[in-house]
Amino acid sequence: MAGYLSGDTRKVTTHRLIEMKQKGEKISMLTAYDYTMAQLVDGAGMDIILVGDSASNVMAGNVTTLPITLDQMIYHGKSVVRGVKRALVVVDMPFGTYQAEPYEGVRNAIRMMKETGADALKLEGGEEVIDTIRKIIGAGVPVMGHLGLMPQSINKYGTYGVRAKGEAEAEKLVRDARLLQEAGCFGLVLEKIPAALAARVAAGLTIPAIGIGAGGAVDGQVLVVADMLGMTQGFSPRFLRRYADLHTVITDAIGKYVADVKSSDFPNESEQY
Repeated sequence: MAGYLSGDTRKVTTHRLIEMKQKGEKISMLTAYDYTMAQLVDGAGMDIILVGDSASNVMAGNVTTLPITLDQMIYHGKSVVRGVKRALVVVDMPFGTYQAEPYEGVRNAIRMMKETGADALKLEGGEEVIDTIRKIIGAGVPVMGHLGLMPQSINKYGTYGVRAKGEAEAEKLVRDARLLQEAGCFGLVLEKIPAALAARVAAGLTIPAIGIGAGGAVDGQVLVVADMLGMTQGFSPRFLRRYADLHTVITDAIGKYVADVKSSDFPNESEQY
């Protein structure tokens, strides 16, 4: 199926993403967690589909991303891959699967790639996990980095506020971004950091930097699909633009169905065998 905004049906690869940065073409990225949504997102022309550990919140109802397991992420990953033809599919490695020991991280990364069929994995962190990232990439697994607000470290931060506002944390983020590039990452996500800092980081890299709450001077943008479609309520950060109000659409449709069943209006004669 041709993309919604482009007739280019070629499979998106890590190499093409770097070409897009070189050409100044912005990169679109959105989450998906199941087959049906993945088909819709891919068919609309998305460049990257992220099977985020945000599934812990969106799909499972957890307060943080921490509880989701390796097996659960593999389930979501393989469900999404089945529905995608063009987009690059990136799956998050969940908390606890790569932080403790590099070779455990490599084993888990290889298992995720084999069982999901994904194109790449995403890991949070910089210098603290750089040895693990090098070894995972050395094993042939493409890795996307993630800096700034890192939800897997939320208990350390104690807040979902903007990160790297201070000079020391900002300089560490710049160093970490360079380390990730030198380690072989094909791209990285910058989450909830000052726009000027994100612009500085993106300009200093040859790999693409995808932002979420990181301003417009980065190489692309990512949002959580349930948020941008207006399926969720009570979550309205400054960086979120809602492109639909599916909460109202879905609630109204289901309410009408309930009413039609109660009134015996559904099914009518043409809806029977």
